[in-house]
Amino acid sequence: MSSSPAFDSVLVWFRRDLRIDDHAALHQALRSARRVHGVFVFDREILDVLPDRRDRRVDFIHASVTELDAALRRLGAALHVHHAKAREAIPALAERLGAQAVFANHDYEPAARERDAAVHRALARDGRHLLTFKDQAIFERDELLTREGRPFTVFTPYRNAWLKKLTVQDLAPHEVEPCGRLADGRDAPPVPGLAELGFEPTDLRELGIAPGMSGARAAFDDFATRIGRYQETRDYPALRGPSYLSVHLRFGTVSIRTLARFAWQAQQADPEAAQGAAAWLSELIWRDFFFQILHHHPRVVDEAFRPEYDRIRWVEDDALFAAWCDGRTGYPLVDAAMRQLERTGYMHNRLRMVAASFLVKDLGIDWRRGERHFARKLVDYDLAANNGNWQWAASSGCDAQPWFRVFNPVTQSRRFDPQGRFIRHYLPQLAMLPDRAIHAPWLAAPEVLAQAGITPGVHYPRPIVEHEAARQATLARYAVVRRPSDGAATR
Repeated sequence: MSSSPAFDSVLVWFRRDLRIDDHAALHQALRSARRVHGVFVFDREILDVLPDRRDRRVDFIHASVTELDAALRRLGAALHVHHAKAREAIPALAERLGAQAVFANHDYEPAARERDAAVHRALARDGRHLLTFKDQAIFERDELLTREGRPFTVFTPYRNAWLKKLTVQDLAPHEVEPCGRLADGRDAPPVPGLAELGFEPTDLRELGIAPGMSGARAAFDDFATRIGRYQETRDYPALRGPSYLSVHLRFGTVSIRTLARFAWQAQQADPEAAQGAAAWLSELIWRDFFFQILHHHPRVVDEAFRPEYDRIRWVEDDALFAAWCDGRTGYPLVDAAMRQLERTGYMHNRLRMVAASFLVKDLGIDWRRGERHFARKLVDYDLAANNGNWQWAASSGCDAQPWFRVFNPVTQSRRFDPQGRFIRHYLPQLAMLPDRAIHAPWLAAPEVLAQAGITPGVHYPRPIVEHEAARQATLARYAVVRRPSDGAATR
């Protein structure tokens, strides 16, 4: 703790970091000021345009903010919670509290950067400061560059450089020691209820999604017992293989350092867990990779990372798109994945790739439409990762799958849901089909379908496209980006 603070009073602006432990901005504020206030803004610029008043993300954030406020009150402080436009509320609150500076953590999304620039200008007009810190990534921005001094655009060399650069210090927590410097929060009103924000409670808890720091701890403790099997189980949607920590990383109810440190240490210290820990750590490195892509190439929000892929002429068919969204494609694994998304706000990671590939390369529909649908539905939606993964599936992104690689949804189904357990859960109308038939019901013998009580086109739709014909159409569609050296790879 600094013996001579630089500021008398500062404001910590919580955003994607809804926790007290290992919090970079809060750590720096407590070192730099005699009194530290906290604030969270339910930003109307974001909330007012949401189409669904039963939004699981708003419910998650609200519960996490409520828990954060309770934790601060136990320390004798509180959180100033506003329902307003952040670019207006933050400078106004700083003025009212006499805060000389606002401390916050970096956000890499273009809209957030523009908002922060506006807040910076407003504060500067009053002689105040906006100070921001790295918190949601291990390495960010220009911290990892190629030998030529450029940002990486291929993941494997990025991962190698990431691991080579990593030290114990990079994973060290930003300790938060209040030391009496958290400002008395008695004048902070209670957190407004969901209804006051214009939203309704959702089914988060019934779905087993526990918000807040306590939910993050429970999810982490559960995954800690399973990390050694992660590489073996992560691709099978019927198994409890994923970490289920993505929503907590998204909203910062747990720090990336806590998770990366655990994976790194498990990889080093536990031979039985090493393979699973290494695989999971690689997933966390992908997260940093996509953050730095978004930072250096913000145009990817609306454009292909590889500009030549914007020459592709996509299929404009609202009926096909609606069938994909609703889980009515006639391909059971794709339909089960889309129904999981609709019912739970979550989709298994392997199935995100399968569903994305089907939309783009079986139906020929622009990846941007799928990306926006996921953005509306995913509780763990993160712009950098969602955009990066959709562009990977569409072959338009950095280090993406080759344009001529097209996932076969039936092959994926047989390989990753061999007994059809996941399919049966989300498509109960297919439950009576034998394992060998459930992946492609249209190929089943009529007597098998009759015994299962299924009339094609009545109880379950026929395929809306034929995969091989769709694959050939995709190869033709992508010809506008084909390089001469690609020819051999298609044979």
